[in-house]
Amino acid sequence: MAKPGALSESDPRWFQIAFLVCLLAYVLAFRDFSLSPLAMVAAVGAVLVTQEVCVRLLSIPHPGWLSPFISSLSLCLLLRTNEAWVAALAGVLAMASKFVLRVRGKHVFNPTNFGILAAVLLSGRAWVSPAQWGSGSFIVFFIAAAGMTVTLRATRLDISAAYLAAHAALNLGRVLWLGHSPEVFLHRFSSGALIVFAFFMISDPRATPDARAARVVFACLTAWVAYVLQFRFFVPSAPLWALLIVSPVTPVLDRLWPRARFAWTGKGVLYDKQDPASSAHPGVALHARA
Repeated sequence: MAKPGALSESDPRWFQIAFLVCLLAYVLAFRDFSLSPLAMVAAVGAVLVTQEVCVRLLSIPHPGWLSPFISSLSLCLLLRTNEAWVAALAGVLAMASKFVLRVRGKHVFNPTNFGILAAVLLSGRAWVSPAQWGSGSFIVFFIAAAGMTVTLRATRLDISAAYLAAHAALNLGRVLWLGHSPEVFLHRFSSGALIVFAFFMISDPRATPDARAARVVFACLTAWVAYVLQFRFFVPSAPLWALLIVSPVTPVLDRLWPRARFAWTGKGVLYDKQDPASSAHPGVALHARA
């Protein structure tokens, strides 16, 4: 049997890493990219070092490097700052939240989302730039196709689909209420930032409810909070803030709809058996420690 953290190429995270690297290359080559090479190095280094420190301090089995590498790539893609120390701060907070902010052994927040917004609040020198993705049909289709592949393999396509459906319904209702043209709705729905969020942020299996019904509720609630923040309070990057606000509801939803924990097994495949009594399964035990 493979050791905990030893993952094969069948693990969906390999595909996610490949996609994020390609997306980062695209942004560097063709879009407005304001994160300096030094800041990127600081973010990646801070994530990896923080995980190593946490593993040693907590004396837990090493969970491997795939998830922190994904977190560091996501920070490079989403975080904007002119200061390397701010990028490092985001990396430290993102990875520390993964080990410290837990309920019943499960993440409370998406680590990347938490790290970015904590750095924005604490430093005053960081921001998120959704416009960097553009709204061209090619990049949106590419991101959606790659994201669907990852979430399908991670059994989390339901939460992505539910979020996009709720987002579409709310925005379509607003467009119809205000009498705007259909092009306004299509422009909002063809954003690369929206697709990245739906397939690579809110679909994080370690920080979302275990039951499918609970995930649908979680996604719809996040979409509604994002809508209110965007159109009522004019908050930039509203979906990220909405996810941060709604994430603490996950433990409540898990109690209302109890299911077995999501886990990565030693073979790199997924374990998501619908049996609350299966907490003794080695996959669930691995998740609780990783």
